[in-house]
Amino acid sequence: LALLLLPLLYERCGSFRFFCKMGFYNGWILLLALVAIPLCALRGRDVENMKIIRGLMQHVKRLYGIRMEVRGAQHFPPRQPYVVVSNHQSSLDLLGMMEVLPDRCVPIAKRELLYMGAVGVVCWLGGIIFIDRKRTHDAISTMAEAAHTMLSQDVSGGTQGAVMGCYGAAMGSRPAPQVPVVPIVISSYQHFYSKRERRFTAGE
Repeated sequence: LALLLLPLLYERCGSFRFFCKMGFYNGWILLLALVAIPLCALRGRDVENMKIIRGLMQHVKRLYGIRMEVRGAQHFPPRQPYVVVSNHQSSLDLLGMMEVLPDRCVPIAKRELLYMGAVGVVCWLGGIIFIDRKRTHDAISTMAEAAHTMLSQDVSGGTQGAVMGCYGAAMGSRPAPQVPVVPIVISSYQHFYSKRERRFTAGE
């Protein structure tokens, strides 16, 4: 009887529907991580693995009827390292990140993500840099070292070279004056997703 009531509860109760969708979202991300681990492990810890992760994530937005429009992608510097700084709203930002992630982009994430089981493993294999947000000085030092690494790499011959993405929060200062900063703004999606109001529908 309870199983028969679940579809009715899903249709009538917005909060129940919200938690079902978020539960499936998190579970699906975990499943994709498990699929990605053996594929990425063949190359080891390498930023090129982000192409595999990005490819596996591309369909998730369609599962939820989410449409995205990318504007201004032409402003990414084509043949030099640069830092991407983006705003943060919720875990759904991951979908937007996968939509605009340039090749050889190394995202920066909070250190807690490293300990989230399979998700942490695949993030490590993707070359993600983990920082401790509670220790601001160490976080800035980590970014500065990454920036100097980018500058030391050979980006001649028409290649884009290593690119670092700062995902989640600006660190207050640029890691190196020679590295341009490219801001990315993820528009508000409160009209179709709101944790406070327990709303998660299709939208753009």
